Amino acid sequence: MDLFTEGEPIHDTRAPDGPIEERWDQRRFGGKLVNPANRRKLSVIVVGTGLAGGSAAATLGELGYRVKSFCYQDSPRRAHSIAAQGGINAAKNYRNDGDSIQRLFYDTVKGGDYRSRESNVHRLAQVSVEIIDQCVAQGVPFAREYGGLLDTRSFGGVQVSRTFYARGQTGQQLLLGAYQALERQVAAGTVEMFTRHEMLELIVIDGVARGIVARDMVTGEIETHTADAVVLASGGYGNVFFLSTNAKGCNVTATWRAHRKGALFANPCYTQIHPTCIPQSGEHQSKLTLMSESLRNDGRVWVPVAKGDTRAPGDIPEDERDYYLERRYPSFGNLVPRDIASRAAKSVCDEGRGVGPGGLGVYLDFAEAIARLGRDAVANKYGNLFEMYERITGEDPFEVPMRIYPAVHYTMGGLWVDYDLQSTIPGLFVIGEANFSDHGANRLGASALMQGLADGYFVLPNTISDYLSGGPFEKVGDDHEAVVAARKTVTDRIERLLSIDGDRTPDSFHRELGALMWEYCGMERTDEGLRKALDRIRELRTEFWGSVKVPGENEELNQALEKAGRIADFFELAELMCVDALHRAESCGGHFRAESQTPDGEALRDDENFAYVAAWEYTGEAPVLHKENLEYENVKMVQRSYK
Repeated sequence: MDLFTEGEPIHDTRAPDGPIEERWDQRRFGGKLVNPANRRKLSVIVVGTGLAGGSAAATLGELGYRVKSFCYQDSPRRAHSIAAQGGINAAKNYRNDGDSIQRLFYDTVKGGDYRSRESNVHRLAQVSVEIIDQCVAQGVPFAREYGGLLDTRSFGGVQVSRTFYARGQTGQQLLLGAYQALERQVAAGTVEMFTRHEMLELIVIDGVARGIVARDMVTGEIETHTADAVVLASGGYGNVFFLSTNAKGCNVTATWRAHRKGALFANPCYTQIHPTCIPQSGEHQSKLTLMSESLRNDGRVWVPVAKGDTRAPGDIPEDERDYYLERRYPSFGNLVPRDIASRAAKSVCDEGRGVGPGGLGVYLDFAEAIARLGRDAVANKYGNLFEMYERITGEDPFEVPMRIYPAVHYTMGGLWVDYDLQSTIPGLFVIGEANFSDHGANRLGASALMQGLADGYFVLPNTISDYLSGGPFEKVGDDHEAVVAARKTVTDRIERLLSIDGDRTPDSFHRELGALMWEYCGMERTDEGLRKALDRIRELRTEFWGSVKVPGENEELNQALEKAGRIADFFELAELMCVDALHRAESCGGHFRAESQTPDGEALRDDENFAYVAAWEYTGEAPVLHKENLEYENVKMVQRSYK
């Protein structure tokens, strides 16, 4: 069977022309509006209550639309956005250190290794300055300097200080701001909240998205919900690797169900590996813990010069330490982008110079910062992160260096969307990490929170109005044939999973799949390895549908059933990720093909053959590739260098 076939190119017909600084204003003015009286007649479903989904539902409710908000957690406050620690980028330039909207735009395009859209990234940089004002007005307790201005710090891939933060709890504080805005609309009656509900199918009528099928995870009841538009804000798919920094519940099902209904999936192989994670402690582990990238502001990364050096870090003198990031990248040092820092850590560990159990770790050392700033100052900046590390490892970072190693963190791929954030299914909008649009092949640190809030508070509410102005829409009842068919698809799948009665748990399949993906589609990929992974993934998927064991029934709380459904989608996604990685015979950002590297081991792009977004169409057999060519008018495509 062919790996894939190539279809017609795809174009973003919504992106305006003209000077890039004017495009977002031009699009907002050119879009049609819906008057307040008519908004009350229009309904929107929002799936997900993280920063993107929570802010979108709150804003749409505030505008007067009738909104249904869905999350599989017991509260919107449990969304994975809460786990983001380090900060949120914005081009406020309070530090007067040379930052600007243009520089944030440039840094983001460069950080993504020239595989993102110029128009989208510039809009993100523009909107970033509005996000901070919005969040301050909501009471988000950003850190402040002595003079009262909001404080900032640096993150990887930049030479300015533009990251606003609330100690190591930035995601939590921002999510609480969005949550209170959302709950205000719940109380006002414009938003109806559905917790412990998981989207299992998209309802498409005459080619247009009109609703979802969801399962009440407590009772097992299968429900259908219809609306005039659907917004997916369901996050990323990093848990396809089993071990990742994502919450265990994070999954691909919402976006994958939409993909199977016709929404193109773009750049699925673009996975971000975060360099600052606590190393795996054993086979029993089911999740990895992130240490914020903000620690690299003051922590110095090093390994012993000699291979196999097992001395305690305090016993290794300075001249026998290799501060390899500072040595290889003197301009950026420890604050190189995540993909570069991750590959560099893997490289020194592969040389036999790693530290800790199995040699899979490098030191993140704060001794110099403590001597320079004092213990109290370091504790004020990073205290809760130090406490988290000590609780997990039993080691005090004030006394011994942290041990860190790269791990799967964020996914830059997602459903393809146009400039309006609308997918290839009319009426289906996709925001936050669930879409592909802004980060290219590598996300700069502190940009996920920026994109989620930009999409939810400012972009989507402006662009969805243009679509909804085409109403009124025909009302859809539960007895509509498309609704009945979508519901039957869900119930048939559940019955099939429950009827297999095999001898392997869903988790055992997930763990094996994740190990395959990490080994062959993780930090480094090869043609041979990807083909090997594809063969085994297909075998494993067949085994899954023949021997998975899902105990219990549907009419009850059944976490094994939830896992099995999600893992079934992960199998299909994993296959597409490997096909995408195999076809892209270049290295760019987080996608590193061993066959495509510079003499000193850096990622080597092939702009002549691969300067495009790979948008994949689902067929049930070989996927169809649609290419969106990337054109750069404002940034010159050059070999990325942080030296």
